[in-house]
Parts: sequence; C-alpha cells; structure tokens
Amino acid sequence: MLELDLSADIQALRQTFGDISEVVDVSRLREDIARLSEEAGAPDLWDDTERAQKVTSALSHRQSELARITGIAQRLDDLEVLVELANEMGDEESGLEARNELAALTEVINQLEVQTLLDGEYDDRSAIITIRSGAGGDDATDFAEMLMRMYLRWAEKHKYPAKVMDTSYAEGAGIKSATFEIDAPYAFGTLSVEAGTHRLARISPFGSADKRQTSFAAVEVIPLMEEATAVEIPEGDIRVDVFRSSGPGGQSVNTTDSAVRLTHLPTGIVVSMQNEKSQIQNRAAAMRVLQTRLLLLQKEEEAAKKKELAGNITASWGDQMRSYFLYGQQLVKDLRTGQESGNPAAVFDGDLDDFISAGIRWRKRKDED
Repeated sequence: MLELDLSADIQALRQTFGDISEVVDVSRLREDIARLSEEAGAPDLWDDTERAQKVTSALSHRQSELARITGIAQRLDDLEVLVELANEMGDEESGLEARNELAALTEVINQLEVQTLLDGEYDDRSAIITIRSGAGGDDATDFAEMLMRMYLRWAEKHKYPAKVMDTSYAEGAGIKSATFEIDAPYAFGTLSVEAGTHRLARISPFGSADKRQTSFAAVEVIPLMEEATAVEIPEGDIRVDVFRSSGPGGQSVNTTDSAVRLTHLPTGIVVSMQNEKSQIQNRAAAMRVLQTRLLLLQKEEEAAKKKELAGNITASWGDQMRSYFLYGQQLVKDLRTGQESGNPAAVFDGDLDDFISAGIRWRKRKDED
C-alpha cells in the first residue's frame, strides 16, 4: 500500500514561497499592471514611440513576474492534490510524479528566493552583455563564441528573449567580440555576477602539437536603462564610422554600408552595431548602449570618489572569476564561490543556474561584510 507523506516538505516550500511573495509584493505588482495596462491602452500611446516602448516593456515584465508567482502557487496546490490522489489510489506512478514535481518546485522556488536578493539600483533591468576574446589566439576567439552560445542557451532555456546586436568575427575561428541583449525582468541583476575574466584550459584543436592551451575572454554586463537617453552627448564628442556588415570569413551580410561604429572621443568608449536592417536603426541602438555606458561610468566615478574620500578604494575589475577545464579532469570552477560542475558540456549548453545563484549569494554576503 502506497503511503506518500510529503506534507512537511510541501509546508516548508509554502513557508518559503510566502516569504518570497511578501518581498515581491504581489498586491503592488497587480496595481502596477493595472496602471500600465491603462497607459498601454491609451489611443495616443504610440505618438511617442520611446515612451510607448518603455510602457509596454514594463507591462510585459510585470505580467511575466506575476505569472511566475501565480503559476508556482497553482503548482503547489496541484501537488497536494496529486499526493492525496496517489495515496487514495495506491498509485506508484502518481507517487513518482509527485516526488519529481516536488523536486522541480523546490528548484524553482530556490531560484525565486535568490531573485529576492537582487535589490541593487538597476537589478530589475534587462541586460546587455558584451563578450571579448583575450589572450590565446584562435582558442580565445573560439572560447568567446562558446561563451556567447552558453548565455544565449541559458536565455533560451528560461524562455527569455535574446537579441544579438553586434558580432565581430575572427579571421580564424570564433569571434573577436559580440554584444547581445537579454530582455527579461532582473536579467541584469541575475547575470551581472557573470561579469569578469573567464579562463579556458584545454588541448587546443587548432595547434599541431598536442599541448594544453590556456585562453581568456572578458564578459561585461550592463543594464538597459531608459534614463540613459537623458545623457546628452555633444556631436563633436562622437566619431561615427559606417561600414558593411559582415559574417564569418568576411562574407557580406548585405550589400549596403549599414553597420555603425560610434567612438566617444573623450573616454575612448567604442560601440558598434550591425544586426539591425538599416544604418539608422544601428546608429540608434549603438547610441542607446553608448549613453548607458556613459551613465554607468559617471556613477562609477561618483562612487569611486566617495570611497576615496572615505579612504577605502578596492579595484576588482578584470579579476579572473571562473575556469573551465576541458582536459584530464573535466571541471568548471568558480574561483569566488567555490561552485563546481563536473559536466562542462552541460554548462556550455546553458546550465548556469547553480553558478549564478551561488554568485548572487556570494555578492550579497560580500556587500554585508
């Protein structure tokens, strides 16, 4: 006779979920959705395209967040019913299904709990990720492309919209750099712990000698911020270069010079975009990213000045944060948190949640010290 007792586990999940719901503030979320829905329904909304995009994006994000919360609540109710039916019918198959759903719900709620730790100024924004190859020749450019695919697969697994904005292909394998946007609530706060220097150690598939090769790639994560448009950039501070979009091996993607590169002369910041259909669209996308970077730079300088006045400056940019070993013992290890995986193939296929969760918890502890 089947006697399945998961009541204590379910009650514990309900307690955690209740705490999370208080932090998320579901009532406020519903009020925001009602207000934004009213704004989105205004007949003159699209008279101001920029404002319309801001309203519809905010509405979509909040609706997704509410759907996630209500979906978990429903799954908890369904799980209790499933356990009850399994016990009444003595059904081993239903009992196995209940245990599997309990494990899945535990993982989902744990991830949601981690999200409640994201309380930074821009943590709730979408993310713009830039990956640049470092030292290591063809191995480094190949590694940069592996990382790009890893984050895009992560977004795909979570059903987060992702959009590649610019790709600079290497002459040999892989990419020199790439910039892409992940449009999801808390994408920046979640993925910002991925910023830093990543290292790959493997037997190179590109060299004639059977030797271990170490290569590097840098990951930059910035938030997508509407208020960045308020950053005014004098025309004289920008050099605009227009060139033909290209794909792997230098093949032309289109026959027009639609790709745009913006160089901010005072800071040396360079932003290029080529994946939109027109030069105007690419310039607008590049300008938005440039304004975001300048706004962040301004805030970083202000924060650094405050730390300097307080006599406490720490520099952590560029620090190596994760190593990927693809020879001998297969291993991915985060050097900050100690999080490990013995399955690099799964990690490169987007299985990053454990590393991201550990990184968020590590950062929260570090901020509290």
